[in-house]
Amino acid sequence: MATAHHILTYAETLSGGGVERAQLRLARGWIALGRRVTLVIGDPTGPLAAEIPPGLELITGAARALPTIIRTLAPDIVFCPGNHYTGIAAWIRIALRGACPPIVAKMSNAPDRGDHGPVLRAAHRFWLARHARFLDHLVAMTPATAAEAAAATRMHGRVSVIPNPPALSSPAPSGPAAPDLPLPPRFILGVGRLEPQKRWDRLIAALERIADRDTALVILGEGTLRPALEAQVRSLGLDGRVHLPGHVADPLSVMRRARVVALTSTFEGVPGVLREALSVGTPVVATDSSRAIPEIVDTASRGTIVPRDDPDALVAALDAWLAPDAPRPLPVPQPGATAAARYLALFDSLVMSPQRPLPRPL
Repeated sequence: MATAHHILTYAETLSGGGVERAQLRLARGWIALGRRVTLVIGDPTGPLAAEIPPGLELITGAARALPTIIRTLAPDIVFCPGNHYTGIAAWIRIALRGACPPIVAKMSNAPDRGDHGPVLRAAHRFWLARHARFLDHLVAMTPATAAEAAAATRMHGRVSVIPNPPALSSPAPSGPAAPDLPLPPRFILGVGRLEPQKRWDRLIAALERIADRDTALVILGEGTLRPALEAQVRSLGLDGRVHLPGHVADPLSVMRRARVVALTSTFEGVPGVLREALSVGTPVVATDSSRAIPEIVDTASRGTIVPRDDPDALVAALDAWLAPDAPRPLPVPQPGATAAARYLALFDSLVMSPQRPLPRPL
């Protein structure tokens, strides 16, 4: 018998991030399995709004209102969808103390971020080490990231491995329909927000140096760095070869047509874009931005992993996969088909457990 009848989760926006997309896929699965799911959202508009599953209860509210909402609705479980949101989880636990339901968080990004200097790195490690004081359980998406997360958060014995639900073709696209995009004949594909973490400037700079001058670059996504990236394209004289069409709801069909999918991030969690590309038989080139990447790109036939700050290695890898005789990998099925059910089994076990960690000062 289900014990976690009502799951409450929260987010800031539906602007198109991978964390929120996975959150909506999980919610869809939980609702299909008979659970009540409430999403508290700061801004319910955005590219992902069309992916809100039927039956999801939406409450528009800021993070500061969450303790009051939780007191009123009395959910059985609170689900924190990613690292970016654990500060809110801490606030919920402090505000509710003994009346707080179990909080489960997902480790969506690498604990050791590549964009931090020594001071920020130390502060971030200090913050992660406090997570055991306000989280009941942590979910990572691969064994390597689970080990890393357990060490960083000091939550040994309270970390589970559950992959994200797989990407499926969207029946109701929230952006341009991929078949309608004017795509060049030969192109490298990037998929992700136009934000500093993704370092698309590395990929644009590499395009200017690759051997095949007829190959273009398409980056699907939207974000604050669009003006800066467009300026870089103009400065390199790549206006006709770089395409930034914005957010696309269903990128799988574009991935099938790409020569290679590239991910040039400074840090990542478990990048779903790599799994999606390999699921349609498209090779990948990725920076070593996460311990999960070697778990995904686990053979040389599937792609190439390059150092984050080695532009020569990035260009060489792209040239190799763009060669006319470069073979495409066999499709690799995405994991996570049972992710929603596995989360529910975890939620039920936490609700039934008589042992709950008491809130302690952070």
